[in-house]
Amino acid sequence: MSTATARAHANIALVKYWGKRDAARNLPAAGSLSLTLGALETVTTVRFDPKLAADELVLNGAAAPGLRVTGFLDLVRAIAGTTTRAAVETVNRFPTASGLASSASGFAALALAATRAAGVTLDARALSRLARQGSGSAARSIFAGFARVVAGDDDAWAEAVDDPRGLAARARMVIAEVGGGAPKLHGSRDAMEHCAATSPLYRGWLECVPRDLAIAEDAIARGDLAALGELAEANALAMHAAAIASRPAIVYWQPATLGLLAAVRALRDGGVPAWATMDAGPHVKVLTDAAAAPRVALAMQEAGASAVTISEAGGPAEVIA
Repeated sequence: MSTATARAHANIALVKYWGKRDAARNLPAAGSLSLTLGALETVTTVRFDPKLAADELVLNGAAAPGLRVTGFLDLVRAIAGTTTRAAVETVNRFPTASGLASSASGFAALALAATRAAGVTLDARALSRLARQGSGSAARSIFAGFARVVAGDDDAWAEAVDDPRGLAARARMVIAEVGGGAPKLHGSRDAMEHCAATSPLYRGWLECVPRDLAIAEDAIARGDLAALGELAEANALAMHAAAIASRPAIVYWQPATLGLLAAVRALRDGGVPAWATMDAGPHVKVLTDAAAAPRVALAMQEAGASAVTISEAGGPAEVIA
């Protein structure tokens, strides 16, 4: 019997991951780029136990169906050369399955805890490849700060983005929740497939990603928060436009979402550095700097957010026990 506990943080994609080229292998249709968020944390413990007849999952203190986790653990067992079943206990210290990337931090933490509990140590790239097979966004949560997914010809993995001017340390993300963190209506995986199959805007979305990645990486290299923020907001709106154009439409936004977006524009018109981005959910995340973050957070509260969190950049996935 062997046990390990790992911690990982969710990330917010500034150039979005939206679409797969191989659903069975969870290979993305294009690259992506993200900022890991310290305020959104998952802690996962994995215990391999020969007395177990089946894998067990406890999520946020309650027993949960674990088919997706079992499939992932089978990958770990194949690497480790074992058939032993495992008990998994995981806690998301933020709302689960609501559009705040809990699957990213969850599978990053699971990948690290499970491999270490199985007696396997993987380098960052191999760990990222493994995490990606659980959740495409989890590949990025292996790393601190800015990370990008490299969509290779027959593979995909994430790697850290060089940040010579320390932009990640200066940046803040104001997370404005909508609807109290309730679970979203459309899971990301099914929504991506539906969008790719039915949206007339999906091909245009894919075509904009390589250019957006180049702009984002250049902004990070120059330490230019404004250029990065402008790109992130445009990229998020393009992704949601493709989703909304699906038939039938995939609409994650709620009335409060529109109010928050308007508040971000008003802040920016008033000279405050603030740029919005959204994942597959109703929440609005605002990229800003440390000095402006409290003002942005207050504006989000006044505009109708159900909860507001200011996050610094997060660290890498790590074993903590």
